[in-house]
Amino acid sequence: MLFELKSVFQNEGEEKQVSYKLDIAEIDIDGVFPFRTPIDVTATAKNRASLVSVALDINFDYTRNCDRCGEEFTRHMNLNFIHKLVQTLADDGNDDYIETPDYKLELDEIVISDILLALPQKNLCKDDCKGLCHICGKNLNEGDCSCDKRQIDPRLEILKQFMD
Repeated sequence: MLFELKSVFQNEGEEKQVSYKLDIAEIDIDGVFPFRTPIDVTATAKNRASLVSVALDINFDYTRNCDRCGEEFTRHMNLNFIHKLVQTLADDGNDDYIETPDYKLELDEIVISDILLALPQKNLCKDDCKGLCHICGKNLNEGDCSCDKRQIDPRLEILKQFMD
């Protein structure tokens, strides 16, 4: 989505908004395609005291398998970002600003980057997921199993005598 910002850059106090849907279902993360429905994006550009910024409000459903129990889950996510915009950059190494020399901003690339950088490192179906039994493999969120959890690693068996 190309966001035309000429009027925002040229008029202090100007504000412009655009809303659209972005389909990124083809994005593969670790062999999984977690974006099954289009992403809702609302971008609001503002010129305040000659500083132009764009605020992004991003809503989407994120589907993954839990890293502890393996069950598939879907979580609705709402992310908000603000980026400062300038027409030209004096220093190429400055990542604090996005350059828009022709008053146009390609939103799709920025939205995808923001989403991918904000995704959780660990995907859990719920914060208190109990995971799987390390002996029988039962999902402990569904109930306890009858395995003897006090099994001692044979390499550490010698240390048991210190506990007795």
